Amino acid sequence: MYRAKRAALSPKVKRRVGKYELGRTIGEGTFAKVRFAKNTETMEPVAIKILDKEKVQKLRLVEQIRREICTMKLIKHPNVVRLHEVMGSKARIFIVLEYITGGELFDTIYTNGRLKEEEARKYFQQLINAVDYCHSRGVYHRDLKLENLLLDAAGNLKVSDFGLSALTEQVKADGLLHTTCGTPNYVAPEVIEDRGYDGAAADIWSCGVILFILLAGFLPFEDENIIALYKKISEAQFTCPSWFSTGAKKLITRILDPNPATRITIPQILEDPWFKKGFKPPVFDDKYETSFDDVYAAFGDSEDQHVKEETEHKPTSMNAFELISLNQGLNLDNLFEAKEEHKRETRFTSQCPPKEIISKIAEAARPLGFDIQKKNYKMRMENPKAGRKGNLNVATEVFQVAPSLHVVELKKAKGDTLEFQMFYRSLSTQLKDVVWKCGGEREIKARGERPIVVRLYW
Repeated sequence: MYRAKRAALSPKVKRRVGKYELGRTIGEGTFAKVRFAKNTETMEPVAIKILDKEKVQKLRLVEQIRREICTMKLIKHPNVVRLHEVMGSKARIFIVLEYITGGELFDTIYTNGRLKEEEARKYFQQLINAVDYCHSRGVYHRDLKLENLLLDAAGNLKVSDFGLSALTEQVKADGLLHTTCGTPNYVAPEVIEDRGYDGAAADIWSCGVILFILLAGFLPFEDENIIALYKKISEAQFTCPSWFSTGAKKLITRILDPNPATRITIPQILEDPWFKKGFKPPVFDDKYETSFDDVYAAFGDSEDQHVKEETEHKPTSMNAFELISLNQGLNLDNLFEAKEEHKRETRFTSQCPPKEIISKIAEAARPLGFDIQKKNYKMRMENPKAGRKGNLNVATEVFQVAPSLHVVELKKAKGDTLEFQMFYRSLSTQLKDVVWKCGGEREIKARGERPIVVRLYW
């Protein structure tokens, strides 16, 4: 794991949870947010998923969340994100996860387009290895998609997000799962038709969609009309591009079989000639033992078993590792360069006071139709008008890098990625003027000082 010395920053007290020091928010969903953190004993970087107990209880999701955690503790595979431990306080649940530095496979495809066949095959082999392992332990993912496939520093695949997994004990009397979930473009026909489905067969279909995207650079099934999309999926209406090899076409056709009874199985995929080329079996680390004691303690009411939380309402400071890890591949050369990439977050640096930064961004976002919610050095912007994938929701946070230098991060929390990019382009036009007002070059030069340099980067 990467380690780094703290940058030369002014002393600030971060929020701490037990032995972990929390940093920036790196992900956000309906029921939880994920924050970068550091183990203060080992200096190991981790990701911590934070859940609000009261919200989980109100929505009657306690058992589902506990099941997700137990599921993740059962999975110990080199191509699956590892769960280190679970902690609980009076108000929150903290799930400590392996921190993956290489970003999402989603971003790789959107930025660079389709992969070469050898690279696509390597990722697909690792995906099938992980899914096969999960299935052998009675666990189905049920929401496999590019966004849930991460890359570590060595370029190896890591499957994340078991929030929709279901253990075999929850299969009904007919032996089939009945909960419809997953992302529309990736789901199997039997899931859409809600006639009960085999979780393993449904996962295999999603793997086939992923393989198609890796090789093609686009989805096999796509339509703005959801009914038309479901029809294409149910009838397996797709066409392999001309650059697909014969072996790849054959395998994808067998995976994207609308009949789950005749769809290829994982044992059959493992014997497929195209799949077997260059195959490397996974190497397991058996030193970890599974215990659910921390899970029950985290959800319990005993304060003796609760972790201590410490908070100070100041802009979060970044250490060197966090600052570098903002950029995939740890490449400092590109840290402050503007890029036209299909990413779901963007950042800029500023020497303006944090409260002024937040206020000026809010002023720029309101005319674009966004509702604003501010809290300390964080802000949530939401467009009440639903877009292609629901309401666009953007999370904003200010981090201190040095006493007079801040990094401002805008991250898409919900909605469509392309709509987020369009929003940011409109917002950045206004932010240039805002930054100018924070310290115009003429005014600064008149005082004989250095002008403020604000660089935008993706």
